[in-house]
Amino acid sequence: MPLTRRQVLGCVAASAAAGLAPSASRAQDASPAREEVPSTGESIPVIGLGTWITFNVGEDPVLRDECADVMAAFFAAGGRAIDSSPMYGSSQGVVGYGLAKLGITEDLFAADKVWTSSGAEGPSQIEQSRRRWGIERFDLMQVHNLVAWEEHLETLLAMKAAGTLRLVGITTSENRRHDLFEDIMRRQDLDFIQVSYNVVDREVENRILPLARERGMAVMVNRPFRQGGLIRRLEGEALPEWAGEIAASSWAQFILKFIVSHPDVTLAIPATTQVSHVRENMAAASGPFPDEAMRRRMADYVRDL
Repeated sequence: MPLTRRQVLGCVAASAAAGLAPSASRAQDASPAREEVPSTGESIPVIGLGTWITFNVGEDPVLRDECADVMAAFFAAGGRAIDSSPMYGSSQGVVGYGLAKLGITEDLFAADKVWTSSGAEGPSQIEQSRRRWGIERFDLMQVHNLVAWEEHLETLLAMKAAGTLRLVGITTSENRRHDLFEDIMRRQDLDFIQVSYNVVDREVENRILPLARERGMAVMVNRPFRQGGLIRRLEGEALPEWAGEIAASSWAQFILKFIVSHPDVTLAIPATTQVSHVRENMAAASGPFPDEAMRRRMADYVRDL
């Protein structure tokens, strides 16, 4: 049985207490660490795959095949969760193309969103999304950026009760919506929330993440690299030597390990167009993870650059 992230962290702590080198705690880290979804008890790899912008390639056959190659590398590295939205242009259809080309029917955690200002149009949009993916049903459907959230949540909860949807959530990528987001979390029976979070954007640590833990909600993290802006900002800076203690050999791995080591985060969903990058990202899901002291050190280091 693959280790959950918390079990991996426990191994690291035990090794440190025994005076072992960090590498001594990595005997079972070939597979990506997993985290539990509180409402179901299932475990899911802590790195998923986002599709915003990167999979919006239209009908270009070469680019569609490149996206399928990214998906193939993702699944080969032990990935499971893919997230998309009708807002993302052709991304849903490209995901469906990749799934069909690869013959993926199992070990997929399909996450998508409803995004229309009309609550009455929600069911038809969800059905259209399902057809684009070419799957029987979604594992997770989320209200995208809280658009018409009251009507859409009613629809999603009814679908869950009917067995045509497994899990229900809400998303935001805007800090200004956090007050409303928190209010909905307190009043609604959600399985997942999706927020923006990384080593510099840490507002959710104060209220949103603790509330998710209190309410038993899984947390998916979007925009871990600020749409690539954070990587570009850091690429001219040297990684600290001590990054090797958590097996981070790149800034992408450094950032992802910071995100998924937070005890209230379930998974992060970086997006990419390159096979090398998806392999790099998936490698961040294994090996030692930073403890709280190391996380503070990581945040301080980036802040001071």
